[in-house]
Amino acid sequence: MRSLQPAFLADMGFSAHNVASLRALGEYRGKRALYARQRPETLAALRAEAVIESTDSSNRLEGITTSAVRLMALVELTTTPRDRTEQEIVGYRNALDSIHERGRKMPVTVNVIRQLHRTLYHLTPDEGGRWKETDNEFTEKDAQGIITRVLFKALPAKATPPAMNNLIDGYEQAIAQGIDPMVVMPLVVLDFLCIHPFHGGNGRVARLLTLLLLYHAGYEVGRYISLERLFEKNRESYYDAVEASSQGWQQREHDVLPWLNYFWGILIDAYKEFEERVGQLDGARSSKSERVRDAVGRKVSPFKIVDLERDCPGVSRETIRLVLREMKAEGLVRAEGRGRGARWIKIDVSR
Repeated sequence: MRSLQPAFLADMGFSAHNVASLRALGEYRGKRALYARQRPETLAALRAEAVIESTDSSNRLEGITTSAVRLMALVELTTTPRDRTEQEIVGYRNALDSIHERGRKMPVTVNVIRQLHRTLYHLTPDEGGRWKETDNEFTEKDAQGIITRVLFKALPAKATPPAMNNLIDGYEQAIAQGIDPMVVMPLVVLDFLCIHPFHGGNGRVARLLTLLLLYHAGYEVGRYISLERLFEKNRESYYDAVEASSQGWQQREHDVLPWLNYFWGILIDAYKEFEERVGQLDGARSSKSERVRDAVGRKVSPFKIVDLERDCPGVSRETIRLVLREMKAEGLVRAEGRGRGARWIKIDVSR
């Protein structure tokens, strides 16, 4: 990885705009942590959707696609893969799950990177986790997976193992020096793409590595908003940024700013979308909460949750339970019994 000194802002020619981006991302990180404590139900809905979108978009960037119905079944593990395409889709979903489940506890090491690649291909006839044995290229592909241009001739195969070890060593040293992780992370990903260590699956592993690095730095927006979808949405800019920043990479004469600006822009967009989506879901939940409260207000005799489900179509049982807990804390209702047979009684507060 490119050597970073403590005075990296001056060394890399950062502008006031670059510094402002870093500051904004730090602020977004703090606000996300606050949302996680205050709105757990809202964030659960975002998490489920992000897994589907991430699996779909990261594979589609490589021309690996299936129908929406099949995708949903594969992500939810309610069916088995029919062919090589679906095997790779499930492989990415499983690798994604491992990162979401372990987050910061999964170390950033060469072995973990190889394990992510193995997981990606574990259902296919190919053996994942092995470094490339022949030289390869970093290419742009269309929606059908056909190469449309060569962006960069990757590091030779024989130089790959030591380069990957150096990459991880450089990452650890930069973090130990106290360099802003939001500078270190995109440089690690760029170096990974330029090394292109595997015969195939490098783009997908790079996106998984991005998510893992973000977890380690406390930027967990990728848990709720699909970064892969944003990469796909901005795929032309993605390829342009990598191409611009990889020129001269092997001679250590490359300009990292195009890639840094792109990477930061994607994350800022993700955080903006996160705040917008939280607001929308909170608004929808508020509307549903009012429907449940109105239904309770109309009750004149003891009732069960199933009664409120009939009165409030489209409102989940979990939302109904949440509203009842809130009303109980407010002294508006009380419960008799427990479990499925529990009956709720409206309390007359006018007395």
